[in-house]
Amino acid sequence: MSAEASRYGQALYDLAKDEGLAQKILTELEELEALFSQTPDYLRLLDAATLPKQERCQIADEALRGQVEPYVLNTLKLLSERGCARQFPACVKAYREQYYADNGILPVTAVTAVPLTPDQTRRLTEKLEALTGKTVKLQCRVDPETLGGVRLDYDGKRVEDTVAKRLADIRGLLKGTVL
Repeated sequence: MSAEASRYGQALYDLAKDEGLAQKILTELEELEALFSQTPDYLRLLDAATLPKQERCQIADEALRGQVEPYVLNTLKLLSERGCARQFPACVKAYREQYYADNGILPVTAVTAVPLTPDQTRRLTEKLEALTGKTVKLQCRVDPETLGGVRLDYDGKRVEDTVAKRLADIRGLLKGTVL
């Protein structure tokens, strides 16, 4: 993440927090991020050096005025003016990280070979919350190559108890064994 994106995301978060809009703006930012990921040409248009700054801002204004909080729109327009609208997803990431840190939320990705049932998801979330003392935001992903078990990614850490990992460990032991 660039320092510029981090600065804009942090500034927007500070403003939103002061105004009591932090959760609402996070929701809007994530919705826009999803929309822009489906239509990446829109951010490229807002970055286009061939269009005057005023026209780029007008495009964003016409599309989003009344649809999102003015702070969100103004941030996007500011990024567009500066020719760095492509940094929007990184700004959202910076905002989200600060929001999560301030609110004790821990994002966790659980990777399994088959989808977790709702009961398994609930129990895993409860166990992680008890273990970490934070509110866990669990995202589940399926990767058949894990073969079985679960891999957890959170806080820059990886906790892995999968069949694939166990087999790799055994393979490593066997390679080192002298017969």
